[in-house]
Amino acid sequence: MLVATLLALIDCLSSEREDIRGLPKTVWVLIILLVPVIGPVAWFFAGRPVSLEQRAGVVAGGRSRKKVTAPDDDPDFLRGIDTAQSRRDAELLRSWEEDLKRPDDDNPGK
Repeated sequence: MLVATLLALIDCLSSEREDIRGLPKTVWVLIILLVPVIGPVAWFFAGRPVSLEQRAGVVAGGRSRKKVTAPDDDPDFLRGIDTAQSRRDAELLRSWEEDLKRPDDDNPGK
């Protein structure tokens, strides 16, 4: 039981204050320390943040945080991909394709 109490206490103390559900952090610490068996179990089921998605998404009070995303999932990043360099690359590719479509002057038999 001492192990469960220590795990719950460490988890509670290392959690962000706004991610903790139900009660304030100091109240959870007191419950974990003063109510044997039920305190740590209550923390893991009712006070602990549910998941990393919840931590990144919505905090207490309904305010949302900017969710961290991979570059290929970020719409702003995807919009910014079409830069001047990529436009120049596309123009170069178009000119190469036009060169390939033109008949060769060196080979009049074709």
